[in-house]
Amino acid sequence: MRLGTRGSALALAQAEWVAERIGEPVEIVRIATSGDSAAGPGGDKSRWVSALEQALLHGEIDIAVHSAKDVPTELADGCDLIAIPEREDARDGICGAGSLAELPAGARVGTSSLRRAAQLLARRDDLRIVQIRGNVDTRLRKLADGDCDALVLAVAGLRRLGREPDGVLDELVPAAGQGALAVEARAGVELGARLEDADATACVTAERTLVQALGASCDTAVGAHAVPVGDGQLEMSAWVGLPDGGEWIGDRLIGDAADVGAIVAERLLAAGAGELLERAS
Repeated sequence: MRLGTRGSALALAQAEWVAERIGEPVEIVRIATSGDSAAGPGGDKSRWVSALEQALLHGEIDIAVHSAKDVPTELADGCDLIAIPEREDARDGICGAGSLAELPAGARVGTSSLRRAAQLLARRDDLRIVQIRGNVDTRLRKLADGDCDALVLAVAGLRRLGREPDGVLDELVPAAGQGALAVEARAGVELGARLEDADATACVTAERTLVQALGASCDTAVGAHAVPVGDGQLEMSAWVGLPDGGEWIGDRLIGDAADVGAIVAERLLAAGAGELLERAS
């Protein structure tokens, strides 16, 4: 089986994790995406996955592994998500300090995420957001070199590379799909139950439903995070705000996995989330 992935250290670690669980010989195929060479924040999520989808459709690979948060809600025609494996910690972590409260006034916090920046400023409008881009090692090196006082990264990404954050930011709502992997293939291809995790699938599906219902994009600050609470129900947390954190709307609801994402999106829109997203775009 040929497994396609981006070539970063994190993407390769994720691909190898999946390959070990498939149960048959796997060849890992590295594929460059337009996102790997893009400069600047934001942009269409498809820049991370379109090259992999084309490789699938042309028969160059059999499956592709993505970070679920990078997968657009609309896939290329002829492609399906066939598995969401067991999820890592979905939360954001902080390096360089143990918490936001430990940061002095005016501290420089590095992130390339509009969502993280907006939520950080909503919590601490004195912070200075510094655009820090690159792979995990590059960002950590920039922190060590003094380009920023603290750095916000996904806990999952750090742990998959054998690292730990200095603290975990429970106060931030993660991106939809954060901490999860998504396995994509041509329509009709199946892996059976070898990789699928029911809880992760339910949560990521609900989060993606919420984002799609809001009409959100990479250029908007939206967080969506679901956790199972038993009996087929999920607790959904969501956050929508302006990039400067000056205005935002949050919600939390426990509901059936099948519809809680859509319900929370409706509640957010009724509270004015649509206007915020329009202004942010």
